[in-house]
Amino acid sequence: MKGRFFGVGVGPGDPELITLKGHRVLGGVQVVCSPRSAADRESIALSIAGRFTGEGCEIMELVFPMSRDGEALERRWLEAAGKIGSRLEQGKDVAFVTLGDPGLYSTYAYLVEKLRVLHPEVEIETIPGVAAFLACAAARNTPLAQGQEKLAVVPAPGNPADLHLALQNFENVVLMKVARNYDQVVQVLEDLHLKDKAFFASRCGLEGSFATDDLDSLLGQEKDYFSMLIVKRGGR
Repeated sequence: MKGRFFGVGVGPGDPELITLKGHRVLGGVQVVCSPRSAADRESIALSIAGRFTGEGCEIMELVFPMSRDGEALERRWLEAAGKIGSRLEQGKDVAFVTLGDPGLYSTYAYLVEKLRVLHPEVEIETIPGVAAFLACAAARNTPLAQGQEKLAVVPAPGNPADLHLALQNFENVVLMKVARNYDQVVQVLEDLHLKDKAFFASRCGLEGSFATDDLDSLLGQEKDYFSMLIVKRGGR
């Protein structure tokens, strides 16, 4: 009998924000897989999950480089799915852990696609987790949407016109992955008179967590990958 495959969201970084179900699943599987962006970098998701794994649990770290090379990533996903599949064939239950939620900008989704092709009979269950933007808003006691307000969660677009559309059509906007084009995003917020309606948050739930309303103070500075802007057009 083949093992089961779980995707477990471990939350934004604070180990206390993992769900009870995620905790239980991690304590019951025989293999825990964790993504890493480079072979020499520690996996934050694994540092959280490791607190909850059972005795004798195998740890499998899978490297997924920060790359836009589609063919290279495709090879990595297939390679990872093959390694996971070998454990499932042995009847072992496997959990793939990810920061935040497995369904939100996560490598997990690509792995599921490959596993469904290579092992269509395998049972797959996804355990949701607390997304970073939810934790950032909660840390400031800030509601993300009220009443009939609309909420958009988007990666910060490189095209200012796309950003204009999101900010004009939604009362509340979460801009993920702002590190690369932060200055450009702030300029658009200023053009739309929304700069005083936004706040910046970085590494929420992790060591070095930081948040500020003073967007100008961060212009020209290097940002952590785990950075975002939350814009509330209706005020905070």
